[in-house]
Amino acid sequence: MTNFLVDGKPCSGKPDENLLQACLAAGLDLPYFCWHPSLGSVGACRQCAVKQYANEDDKTGHMVMACMTPVTEGARYSLEDPQAAAFRASVIEWLMINHPHDCPVCEEGGECHLQDMTMMTGHAYRSYRFTKRTHRNQNLGPFIKHEMNRCIACYRCTRFYRDYAGGRDLDVFAAHDHVYFGRHEDGTLESEFSGNLVEICPTGVFTDKTFSARYARKWDMRGAPSVCTGCGLGCNTTVNERAGEVRRIVNRYNGSVNGYFLCDRGRFGYGFVNAPERIRMPLVRGADGKQTAVSHEDAISHFAAMLGAGGRIIGIGSPRASLESNFALRTLVGAENFYLGFSAHEGRMLSLIANILSSRALHIPSLRDVEHADTVLVLGSDLPNAAPRAALAVRQAVRGAAFELATKANIPHWQDGGVRTVAGEALSPLFVATPATTRLDDIAHTALRAAPADIARLGFAVAACIDPAAPAVAGLSADLAAQARMIADALLAAERPLIISGVEAGEISMIQAAANIALALRARQKSVALMLNVPECNSLGLALMTNGQTNFEAALATPAALVIVLENELSRRTGNMAIDAALSAARLVVLDHSESPTTQRAELVLPAASFAESGGTLVSSEGRAQRFYQPIFTENDIGAAWRWLSDACRAAENNECEGWSTEDDIVAALADALPCFSALPDTAPSEDFRVAGCKIPSEPHRFSGRTAMHAGRNVREPKPPVSADSPFSTTMEGYYGGEVPPALLPFFWAPSWNSVQSVNKFQTEIGGALAGGDPGVRLLEARTEAALAYYTGVPESFAPRPDMWLAVMLPRVFGDEEQSARAAPIRERMTPPLLALNDKDAAMIDATAGQLLECEMDGELQSLVLEIQPKLPRGVAGVAGLAAKAHAMPAWIRITKAEPGTP
Repeated sequence: MTNFLVDGKPCSGKPDENLLQACLAAGLDLPYFCWHPSLGSVGACRQCAVKQYANEDDKTGHMVMACMTPVTEGARYSLEDPQAAAFRASVIEWLMINHPHDCPVCEEGGECHLQDMTMMTGHAYRSYRFTKRTHRNQNLGPFIKHEMNRCIACYRCTRFYRDYAGGRDLDVFAAHDHVYFGRHEDGTLESEFSGNLVEICPTGVFTDKTFSARYARKWDMRGAPSVCTGCGLGCNTTVNERAGEVRRIVNRYNGSVNGYFLCDRGRFGYGFVNAPERIRMPLVRGADGKQTAVSHEDAISHFAAMLGAGGRIIGIGSPRASLESNFALRTLVGAENFYLGFSAHEGRMLSLIANILSSRALHIPSLRDVEHADTVLVLGSDLPNAAPRAALAVRQAVRGAAFELATKANIPHWQDGGVRTVAGEALSPLFVATPATTRLDDIAHTALRAAPADIARLGFAVAACIDPAAPAVAGLSADLAAQARMIADALLAAERPLIISGVEAGEISMIQAAANIALALRARQKSVALMLNVPECNSLGLALMTNGQTNFEAALATPAALVIVLENELSRRTGNMAIDAALSAARLVVLDHSESPTTQRAELVLPAASFAESGGTLVSSEGRAQRFYQPIFTENDIGAAWRWLSDACRAAENNECEGWSTEDDIVAALADALPCFSALPDTAPSEDFRVAGCKIPSEPHRFSGRTAMHAGRNVREPKPPVSADSPFSTTMEGYYGGEVPPALLPFFWAPSWNSVQSVNKFQTEIGGALAGGDPGVRLLEARTEAALAYYTGVPESFAPRPDMWLAVMLPRVFGDEEQSARAAPIRERMTPPLLALNDKDAAMIDATAGQLLECEMDGELQSLVLEIQPKLPRGVAGVAGLAAKAHAMPAWIRITKAEPGTP
């Protein structure tokens, strides 16, 4: 550590930190605007000015910008020096000259970094009395509101959007007093990370448009730590609630996972929680064939009667339901009658992933580990669409070469301008092998387009080049052999190689090839990491729970008297004909929170809670178990699925669920029953955790309107709800401070820091782990002694068929995930379903771009618009925007031109 003095007080910082970071880490309040821990320093705003003294005899000193000043041993600085304080106040005044006086109506008010910094500098009154410069605002799409007049030209927005996230349609225009941050014209921001502008911007230039429709001040919303349900990465979020509805989702910092940023699907996809198609009461199908609402008691009695009617009972789990709910269903029906809620093919792939990862032979990287990889191979996975936050981490990984050049040039890594200048176009090796183009191709050393089987063959060949003991690939083309050798050499030369694959392409051998590459590098003593992406928020948890021994096809093929479906839309897993055949003679119970074709088939529908109305545990693709908590306490019959199941279990006089009264009880039972989940109770503190004898408040201490919210029904303040499953109070009463474990932080706030920047006060070091450790428990840590044999199933080379095409799924970030697709803003970003063909293949059937084509998938005729993708392999057809038919791909299809007039 480097020791220095600030206003005569001893402080210490890391040698690679700048002074601003060191001061913030030491708990000092020093205002800033342009600096951000993930973006580095550019010294644009001049707000962090301090005095630096040459030695103890120097009484004059000189002004320096803390964000551009490296900490040095024995250095002396002053934040309180009158000249430095006056300079900082004057900077605020310059920045505020054109800023509107609209704090009371600005949606950033109360959590505005500009407000905090203005108060911190002591600037209170403006001396400028002339006309302000004004700008025209832009329509930036369904996610972001634009109010350019509030801009202070800190450049954070464009530095994040362009330099960090790789976006190209947001830029800075003009100069001096007329500088403008926006698009070249009105239009939707294209990046899947545009929502981060809301938190990156220190003022109210970019605000959450979805939040505007149901706006509330920060201090008037209840918060709960949660986990994103948009994909399998497990990004941490905070869910804000008021008056029984989700108002917004914001990023919750986790240094090992998502850090400071979320993708737009996770941020704006919560609309299904508030949607009118929510199931809010139990429904029973009567003799007339119609579903009618019944009471909670009648629903439980009906469920118990169905359980006691005799015959075989099977349960179908869900990769979007919590571990607790899946385990409750497994316990109710018995392990031998519990089936995965995956499609048959997806189930086989996820079973393979579970086997690879649970072998513990290979290190599973966190997203922070991904950012520090120095060579990356992406095998068949379209990360920007399937796992956007992982793609953002890969973008940071390729900057490793730039940092190496900066180190040689003696330039600190935090000095962003210097690093980018010395690095030029230098990037660490990234190899992307996918059937179609991806948004990572612009930073890839090599972007290879091939059919899924050929990508798998490439992977097997790379492994054989690294370790001759790995299975060889016969008949490999000269081109693929050369590519394999080049990739193998780059991986062998790396210190921290990373292999990434997933289920998107639908090729099991591709996952096996990725594992082989990682095993080959391990055999060569390399510190390799293997990342295998899974599609849904609890896909890996469910696969580990059953170890992939039972699949969805088996459930439908097995005669049963009663089928219980947990939070699963069956038509997304298999064809309707198979569902009709399986359920024709069975009674059906469905537990879900939103209407679907499956709930419409059911004899009994029970209103399960969404992630915002119950707590639970999810396991990410990293194997990290993380707890989420509820901010909404409903007054209707909505309840956690595991509670419905345990109540029915008791009503049917089944003792298997005896003793389950809280989530902690079922977590303990799960940890005892399945050894792979033995660490689950350590995921978060138990519900009886207290600080100084107090619960943790889920509402800020300035929360208002508790009576007014319900005045339409009763002018008396209702009794606050009580959470039996968490250590949170549902009000502002309780203890909030530095002793609260990170997994239980309902919001970030510290004195003088009302904005999201207050997270600095909760970290062990700026940009590092949270004090007390990042939330979650890794269940599948690698072990040196663990072993895994090479996979030998090398596929045959892809061979196109006459007049047929291999249909493969091309994932889309907006619309593919079932629940977020219900949110109105997400629907605005969804594109119509399309079928992509190579230009030569399109010419074979005399089709042109935009023309309507027809193909049969899963027994149904699909009409899709043609998109020409010249780099798509011959004989491969890419299908996008048809996630409901993902279970039917890959598959060979015939394509014809639609008849004129086809809708």
